[in-house]
Amino acid sequence: MRHFVRSAVALAAVAAFSAGAQAQTTLKMQATWPASLTLYENFLYFADRINKVSGGTFKIETMPAGQVVPAFEVLDATHKKVLDGSHAWSGYWVGKNKTAILCTGGPGGTFGMDMIDALGWMHHGGGIELCNELFQKELKLNVQWIPILPSGPQAFGWFKRPIKNLADFKGMKCRQTGMAAEIWQRMGMQTVNMPGGEIIPSAQRGVIDCAEWVGGVEDLRLGFHNVWKYHYTPGMHENVTIGEVLVNGDVWKALKPEQQEMMKSIASETFVIWWAKWQRQNADAIKELQEKHGVRILRTPPDILIEFLKTWDLVAKEEGAKNPFFKKVHDSQRAYASLVVPAKRFMFPPYSFAANYYFPEKAAAAQAEAKKK
Repeated sequence: MRHFVRSAVALAAVAAFSAGAQAQTTLKMQATWPASLTLYENFLYFADRINKVSGGTFKIETMPAGQVVPAFEVLDATHKKVLDGSHAWSGYWVGKNKTAILCTGGPGGTFGMDMIDALGWMHHGGGIELCNELFQKELKLNVQWIPILPSGPQAFGWFKRPIKNLADFKGMKCRQTGMAAEIWQRMGMQTVNMPGGEIIPSAQRGVIDCAEWVGGVEDLRLGFHNVWKYHYTPGMHENVTIGEVLVNGDVWKALKPEQQEMMKSIASETFVIWWAKWQRQNADAIKELQEKHGVRILRTPPDILIEFLKTWDLVAKEEGAKNPFFKKVHDSQRAYASLVVPAKRFMFPPYSFAANYYFPEKAAAAQAEAKKK
């Protein structure tokens, strides 16, 4: 009897261990970014939190761009289950349907919305549902879409020479991506699309004269300052821009409901916590670029920003006329913004109001000093 009890206990322990082993879920996911970038650190934070919150029973195996498939192939690889999922940016998929750019927030300032407003549209204005409808029904892709990466507002870009007005960049060959590239082309720029890891080698070979990537710490890490010394900000091409987590649809359905909720909740946490850290990193990077590397960080000429908005509105109208789903999503954004933006403008003081009081810009400080004299 004792032998039977010991055997039963041993078998129960083995069964419990096997059940515990089976309970662990690991998803293999690849990013579109090199591992050196803070964009990839957004991915790492997400994976680390999934592991910790689940007590180690749910894990994300993260891989940088190119480890399994090229950067721009992660969507199709996720659909085909070559990857369980990916960490990417919908602007890369405009070749499939230009509505994809609206799942990043979109070019042109997103009707005046800032990042938190755009996140509000995603969660409270139907944006997440519309983006999943785009991928699953319009594109017939077997994926689940979740917003996670707030990589904006982004800078206008890096140039080999000063840019004083709209005419100065006409004819220049510049790395641009998404629908913004189409807008810049209409404004007279020659554009080339390429992954982030290819920008600096292309610049060093003289293939491109200028480039847009992100700004701040991302551009510092890629080494833009080693090639160009003129950096302009802000931009209107990605004032609001949001990256994504994509999960294969079959993999998503196989997850437990609590695992699905964990992924969505931790993606939201990652969005906010990483973004706050990133803004501090950008501040440190701007200081380093100027003081250590001699970069001239300059204001983008207003006529360029205004012309971009005008051209974007024209392009969006044309696309909406031939793509009903684009119009549906674009109209949804505008309807949400028409409520939030005017109210926020009324309730919130301009960022520059207190900022100029405590940290006046050099030009403003010089004017104030001149008035005193």
